[in-house]
Amino acid sequence: MVSDGIATVGSRFAQTHDESVDRRDANRAVAVSAVGLLITGGVELALAIITGSVALLGDALHNLSDVSTSAVVFLGFWVSKRPPSKTYPYGFERAEDLAGLGVALVVWLSAVFAGYESYRKLVGGEGTSHLGIGMAGAALGIIGNQVVARYKAVVGKRIQSVTLQADAKHSWLDALSSLGALIGLIVVASGRTWGDPIAGFAVTLFILHVGWEVTREVVHHLMDGLDAGDIDAARDAACAVSGVEAATVRGRWMGRSLLIEVEGQVAARTTIESATSIGAEVAERVHDAVPAVRDVRFIPAER
Repeated sequence: MVSDGIATVGSRFAQTHDESVDRRDANRAVAVSAVGLLITGGVELALAIITGSVALLGDALHNLSDVSTSAVVFLGFWVSKRPPSKTYPYGFERAEDLAGLGVALVVWLSAVFAGYESYRKLVGGEGTSHLGIGMAGAALGIIGNQVVARYKAVVGKRIQSVTLQADAKHSWLDALSSLGALIGLIVVASGRTWGDPIAGFAVTLFILHVGWEVTREVVHHLMDGLDAGDIDAARDAACAVSGVEAATVRGRWMGRSLLIEVEGQVAARTTIESATSIGAEVAERVHDAVPAVRDVRFIPAER
């Protein structure tokens, strides 16, 4: 019989999730995006100094801040690869989520800085010059950030990294802020000097919005927030296995690893061997039903 009504079966599916490949792709995405944003932000900063555009300056510094967030993300990936220890038996994969909080912090600080600089220029009434090259710099910011955001989003979604996806949203934000800077310069070219600081305030609003979205997503992940559809799919898959009369499903995130725990009710006097066999089949079916899962644990409970 199942000893004390409980026996645990674990199953990992390394064949569909190659951790070494995932980490290599993540590190490459972070490095490539950092270089791209460093070039984009550097060019924008130089042009902002020449033109005196506060919107372009804020956009440039925001792009350059992404280089620092890339360093935070890289640090999170580096810490998360450490093996489990006696003190941290589940490992260090949640370091990636903590890095995501670092990304969110940089976003909020960028909003404060952009808002302050826009207010200062609006009150001071400073002018903007060399509008043509300023517009070219803003256009470069749009293109550069869109390319970087798309690349990080694709890699982050494939390897299930909420931190990398948050960083991709941050880069997507930069493309919008570059667009705001471009619109502001166009307004200035029409003879309205207030266009640049107003565009700076618009950029600030974009930053605040994405800061909220990034923070909410990272906190949701840290609090083990799951898609209700995945829980339902896992329960249906478990109950479809012969020998499982009912099932309770729970799940949690360990960094990029989704762990599903299935407590299945089995007939009284079920042997440990039978429970093990049932558990193995449950693990396979849950994995098929929820591709994101990396570890399935089955706990049989006698009715």
